[in-house]
Amino acid sequence: MYTSFIKASVILTGWMLFLGNPVRAQQQNPQLDDYISFAFTQNQGLKQQVFDLERSMFALKEAKAMYMPTVSMLGSYTKSAGGRTIDVPVGDLVNPIYTALNQLTSSSKFPQVANQSFLLNPDNFYDLKLRTSLPLINAEIRYNKLIKQQLISSQQAAVNVYKRTLVKDIKTAYYHYFQALQGIEAYRSALILINENIRVNTSLLRNGVRNGTALLRAQTEQEKTNAALINAQRNADNAKAYFNFLLNRSLKDSIHTDSSTIAAVLSVPDTTAGVTSREELKQLNVLKAVNNLDYKLQRSNLIPKLSTFIDLGSQGMDFKVNDKTRYYLWGVNLQWDLFTGGKNKFRAAQAQSNIRANAAKIDETEQAFKLQLTQSFNNYLSAKAACVSAVSGLSFAGRYYKDQLKAYRAGQLLYLELIDAQDQLTSAKLRMADAQADLQITLADLERNQATYPLTN
Repeated sequence: MYTSFIKASVILTGWMLFLGNPVRAQQQNPQLDDYISFAFTQNQGLKQQVFDLERSMFALKEAKAMYMPTVSMLGSYTKSAGGRTIDVPVGDLVNPIYTALNQLTSSSKFPQVANQSFLLNPDNFYDLKLRTSLPLINAEIRYNKLIKQQLISSQQAAVNVYKRTLVKDIKTAYYHYFQALQGIEAYRSALILINENIRVNTSLLRNGVRNGTALLRAQTEQEKTNAALINAQRNADNAKAYFNFLLNRSLKDSIHTDSSTIAAVLSVPDTTAGVTSREELKQLNVLKAVNNLDYKLQRSNLIPKLSTFIDLGSQGMDFKVNDKTRYYLWGVNLQWDLFTGGKNKFRAAQAQSNIRANAAKIDETEQAFKLQLTQSFNNYLSAKAACVSAVSGLSFAGRYYKDQLKAYRAGQLLYLELIDAQDQLTSAKLRMADAQADLQITLADLERNQATYPLTN
């Protein structure tokens, strides 16, 4: 009958040592850390964040590729008829000379030539070339690459933000599941006591020592406790399903818990840790750097753009390829925007506004994180005090029930008073489970707000 109570007393001893030791070294729960490490490799939401990081890395490679030469195959073929022409009076220029020569030589060696007309549009003409181009001076490419580098840092911080939130969610789900199991254990222990009372009252009724009122009341308590046990089992199943969902496992996979281990891993948090390690602040600082680079990018129109190219190809009629059709063409291109109607100036002004807005956002976020940290620490102190009260309450309720049971068996106590003592014991166990889970959850929240969980595990 007292097995569960003895087990709870052993756990209470560990809790007393923890709650009374203000310099206890911080420890981790290896079993829970294994679950977290598993979630880091399997959680679908985290995988999406990693894919976004990969996309940012590919974007940086794309920006770096802008420095490399571009080789393109270009070709065209033209077939035309009609349109504008160029008339060349070849006959009018040459024929008088040829006529005079024929008269002087008394021959017809110099025939008459007709005037010529040439189409402006090329007919049956092809042009095939291999163009290689290379940027020599281009500030936009440089700033674009630097911005992409900063965005990678931002996405890496976003991955860590998701990891820290995932750690907190996993720990919260884990302790909620543990809390539900403790509730089940409390109701099962209560049923053991109730069943024992039913057995005793049935024997007393059979022997005519007592009437059936106590037995009916015990049976009523049995049904009420059975209903509560079913509800507690439902809560445990839901908590298990959510925990496994976070780990991307089958929703019915078993979860290993050890109440003594859970009590042993508790630690006083590091009150000196601030919010400087929060990845969200790192993201905002990266955004600040991006805004500064964007401002420089918009001002880069003051720097001319210089590039070079070379064409190697062939062009001619009727797809002929020979020494006369092959050619090369090399050149240098210069672009310097001297007037853009103020477009770049206004873009730079927008970038400056973004810089100022980002600075205000950093200050606001840092203050908000400090507020969260203060609230988390206050919640921890409150949960710790509640746990101290629950430890004492469970110890008192256990001794009180034991004394009341002895008095009832000696015929010195009404059964209603024994039922009240039994309810107090069950309620004390449930409060202990709630306080234990709440304290662990407040520690997980505090750890999240301080960003102290080692993500390399």
